[in-house]
Amino acid sequence: MPKPPPAYPVAAVRPIPPAIIAESVVADLQAKPTDTTVRRIDERPPRYAEWPDGVDERLLAVLRKRGISHPYIHQARAIEHALAGANTVVVTPTASGKTLCYNAPVLSTILRDRSARAMYLFPTKALAQDQLEELHGLITALGEEIGTFTYDGDTPADARRAVRTAGHIVLTNPDMLHSGILPHHTKWSKLFESLDYVVIDELHTYRGVFGSHLANVLRRLRRICQFYGSNPTFILCSATIGNPGELATALVGDTVELVDDNGAPAAERVVVIHNPPVVNKELGIRQSALKSARDIAARLIRAQVQTIVFAPSRVRVELLLTYLRETLRGKPGDPERVTGYRGGYLPNERRNIERGLRDGTIRGVVATNALELGIDIGGLGASVVTGYPGSLASLWQQFGRAGRGDEPSLSVLVTSSNPLDQYVAKHPDFVFERSVERGLIDPDNLFILASHLKCGAFELPFNEGEVFGAHTGELLDILVEEGILQRSGSRYHWMSEAYPAEQVSLRTASTDNFVIIEQGPQPKVIGECDRPSAPLLIHEDAIYIHRGQQFQVEYLDWDDKKAYVTPVAVNYYTDAQLAVELKVLDSFREEGAGAVSYALGEVAITFLATIFKKIKLNTHENVGWGKIAIPEENLHTTACWLSFTESATKGLARDEIAAGLAGIAHLARNLAAVYCLCDARDIGSEAQVRSPHAELPTVFLYDAIPGGVGLAEKLFEVREDLLQACLAVVLTCDCDSGCPGCVGPQVETNSPARNAARVMLERALG
Repeated sequence: MPKPPPAYPVAAVRPIPPAIIAESVVADLQAKPTDTTVRRIDERPPRYAEWPDGVDERLLAVLRKRGISHPYIHQARAIEHALAGANTVVVTPTASGKTLCYNAPVLSTILRDRSARAMYLFPTKALAQDQLEELHGLITALGEEIGTFTYDGDTPADARRAVRTAGHIVLTNPDMLHSGILPHHTKWSKLFESLDYVVIDELHTYRGVFGSHLANVLRRLRRICQFYGSNPTFILCSATIGNPGELATALVGDTVELVDDNGAPAAERVVVIHNPPVVNKELGIRQSALKSARDIAARLIRAQVQTIVFAPSRVRVELLLTYLRETLRGKPGDPERVTGYRGGYLPNERRNIERGLRDGTIRGVVATNALELGIDIGGLGASVVTGYPGSLASLWQQFGRAGRGDEPSLSVLVTSSNPLDQYVAKHPDFVFERSVERGLIDPDNLFILASHLKCGAFELPFNEGEVFGAHTGELLDILVEEGILQRSGSRYHWMSEAYPAEQVSLRTASTDNFVIIEQGPQPKVIGECDRPSAPLLIHEDAIYIHRGQQFQVEYLDWDDKKAYVTPVAVNYYTDAQLAVELKVLDSFREEGAGAVSYALGEVAITFLATIFKKIKLNTHENVGWGKIAIPEENLHTTACWLSFTESATKGLARDEIAAGLAGIAHLARNLAAVYCLCDARDIGSEAQVRSPHAELPTVFLYDAIPGGVGLAEKLFEVREDLLQACLAVVLTCDCDSGCPGCVGPQVETNSPARNAARVMLERALG
């Protein structure tokens, strides 16, 4: 059931009803000389059902005291399936009470049988801590001894033994299950012997490489459960995913019952898609999406509407936070009303921010998608999304962080100048009518599968004929040849001295993490940064912004993974440039003739951070640059590519071909997400005026994930539809010679990019 909105302090009571403020903001946006779409989503009444048989009477008594006399229809159905031992996936909107769908069957089973055990998996430690508070509240009200603990990297060593032996419910994350629990299963025998339930929350986050890894972790989990004689029921939950049944089945490796008939109520929501006005007609440049979002958020916060603003990257979170604080600056000594929230903040900082949002002392927060998940941050009045976040699933998750009480809410998408955002602005039905994306995973990706075969063999020997994904036998024999496994009779045993789980990261190609240390009399850690982001964010002389405070990176120790910073006050930030080199290793499929040919294959990509620019705050002028000296990074993955023959480029000069090719790559990468139904950040692009492989002008689209997870194959299938969409954008754009909304930003006013892209696309499509 939805939680009641928090009791705000007297000083934070909203003097004007949010609905009136929202109408005023909408009216102002509609009055601007640009495209603004407004849709109203009507309130939805609740639909209830009776409690299923099997829910413990003691739990029902506690729920009734909390005002939950009847479950919503989706809760009743999910609880019924789970108590009957059927794997279940629940897909309903945010704030629809999904937590009860798994807490009710788990607690009822433990109350009935104290030997029963359950494991909850959350994608982040923050979400696990949030759910621990909810569970402790129920257990305290029950007055029963039900051991409930989190087990993650923050769990003290002396507490871990108690968790292993006394924990009825263990809350953890996939990374800890992979590296800290499964390899040490003999210490967890009490859990695995009686494991009745495995809960997997936020199903939609397990897409791409993360989901492919998790599917293999769950294969290992089921193997160990089978060894100890248990067969757990899986309960999965998600707010937004296009193929929940298919994805849940692929993750669990078994049949799953789908529950998607939502019975929870919802207040009215006003949704606005705002396309900022064009400020430079010749170059097609629009008003900055950051500044438009700042203006909207500042007005809402001034009117005491608690607001969340989403930004697409860590740097933009800090920039937007800086701009908002400048706009809302009060009297000296006044507490800050707005804060940031992103990866890289320390755990205690994030907990304090979440608490401030719940109790109303924080009136605005600027966040990355780290706050997109179901962490309890109270009932916000408005959400402002800066730039289309790459997928409809993410967009509706971010919209859903506001309006969690019974008051109407406002959600605004401020589109940027890139082609995908402009496509959304000009086709608003894409947001309101299109179903959300499907979650694509490939558990049998050889890169991922081989890693988990090693982990599985370390945990338990494999038997001949045992199936652990595709090509199990062949891969086991290869590992024997490499000396990692030894075959003895019909069993494969682990032989290497290495600890395999430590070498496998579930979320990235790298397990490395950099810490950021503020220098001074007493050096202190102020943040952290993952390895792929380090060359761009914490290179030497970079301006690293943390909670609105600027720091300059004085020294980056690449080997020890430490960046040393000092506080500064400058009027610029830094933006690093990445050079990409792509080589074709193998071609699997080739099709097409005439003006364009298509291919699908394996590629090797090298990334090298080369220089950084100094960008002035507010005006975004380039005021200087510097060199970056950091080792290159490598990626092997799958790609599809389009090679344009002479009949497509005839009559175009070399510089025109280069500009048109770069424009097509810019368009195709941004629009691929629409046709591939994935997150735009999962796809990369590269243009080569004369490809060493094809010896022709070529555009590459590749999976930005080691080994690939099937996105390149999907793009190969929809290649002509994708090119048609690219051509439609080029033909309908309002600019003269190219702009960020079609073929990308152009420095010169008479750029050949748009015309060359149009010519090449028209010829390619005949």
